[in-house]
Amino acid sequence: MDAKDFVALDKKHVWHHLTQHKVYENADPVIFVEGKGPRLTDINGKQYLDCVSGGVWTVNVGYGCEEIVDKMAEQLKKFNYFSNANGNIPTILFSDKLISKMPGMNRVYLNNSGSEANEKAYKIVRQISQLKHGGKKSKILFRDRDYHGTTITCLSSCGQFERRNQYGPFTPGFVEFPDCSAYRHGLENNPDAGKIFAKQLEDVILREDPDTVGGVIIEPITAGGGVIVPPDGYLEEVGAICKKYGILLIIDEVVCGVGRTGKWFGYQHWNVQPDIVTMAKGVASGYAAISCTVTTEAVFQDFINDPADRDAYFRDISTFGGCTAGPAAGLANIEYIEKHNLLGNVVEVGAYLMDGLNALKDKYQVIGDVRGKGLFAGFELVKDRETREPAPESVAAAVVGHCMKNGVIIGRTARSFRELNNTVCLAPALISTKGDMDELLRALDAALASL
Repeated sequence: MDAKDFVALDKKHVWHHLTQHKVYENADPVIFVEGKGPRLTDINGKQYLDCVSGGVWTVNVGYGCEEIVDKMAEQLKKFNYFSNANGNIPTILFSDKLISKMPGMNRVYLNNSGSEANEKAYKIVRQISQLKHGGKKSKILFRDRDYHGTTITCLSSCGQFERRNQYGPFTPGFVEFPDCSAYRHGLENNPDAGKIFAKQLEDVILREDPDTVGGVIIEPITAGGGVIVPPDGYLEEVGAICKKYGILLIIDEVVCGVGRTGKWFGYQHWNVQPDIVTMAKGVASGYAAISCTVTTEAVFQDFINDPADRDAYFRDISTFGGCTAGPAAGLANIEYIEKHNLLGNVVEVGAYLMDGLNALKDKYQVIGDVRGKGLFAGFELVKDRETREPAPESVAAAVVGHCMKNGVIIGRTARSFRELNNTVCLAPALISTKGDMDELLRALDAALASL
């Protein structure tokens, strides 16, 4: 079959994610056929620099990593699957390696996706509420603009209106608290911004009654909600508040985890100890479907009880959490990051990217704010810098479309909010070079000049 045949079959049978298929009446979907390093080739032979790591911040170490593929193949030829109610060597080795990067954490529960990882965290909170608090401490608080997955219960904890719109009724017991966007609230130069935002969380806890709140979930850096880096001191205060009221702190590292920000995990930029950490996407850089729900030993011990008690263990399973491909790829992924000092590369190249983005801000008034850590960056587009009125979604879409036509793939907040779909999102592979960033910056410059 040639390219036209594949396009025709795609249009006939494939239901794409996050896509209004009406557009394909007058256009063709992009079909990728090959990737190497940070670059992709489509079915027509056009090449792209991928600056969103697979579209959703996943392919952290780039495409075509033979070191990971070879280790996966070796494992799958030997043994591919048995329920994780039993043990296997790849899971043991991967868990040990992962925990070595997470001081204070100790137990690894394997799943398939970020949504599922967070579902397990919610179930842990709810079951501990039953086991220790008579079912009373069951509420879970989530932050405005954060995103934690696509299942109905995960959408119950979604701080993005358009992502959850039309999918209710939702799971009860989830309560929203305010976001921590210093730029949006005019607090970017206030040294107490972190404390101010954390106090808003405490106010919600007190309103709901601390005795009814069992968990708080946050992204260390809000990802799809606009690449929002919390003010200094914020996460420390959040951790202290959770400890004060006996609330489990869940850190959602689905996007930020495994090197994206220049540390193994995003929360490690601040002095905070979570009770539960969830992760997916970059855990195996997209080479296998795997996610993890990681807990402290204290959380795990809440489930150690008399075997005769039918209700006292974590009665949960993830079918494909028993696949050996995931932990084999996850272990190889971590080893690859270590071997090639990719954390150091992320810090160096990320700083270079941020300098370039700030130079574009100086050049174009349409950029209101630049923010990020490591190779996770974004900039917010505005109509007016003084009023900070957000630019319409069409402006961000135009920037993304212009870059795509010129062979550079970037992302944006897309139909998540009514008025704040104005952030361009960048997440180049951890292997990216300064030369790659120059190519990205040139594409952005041309796109912004075309507005």
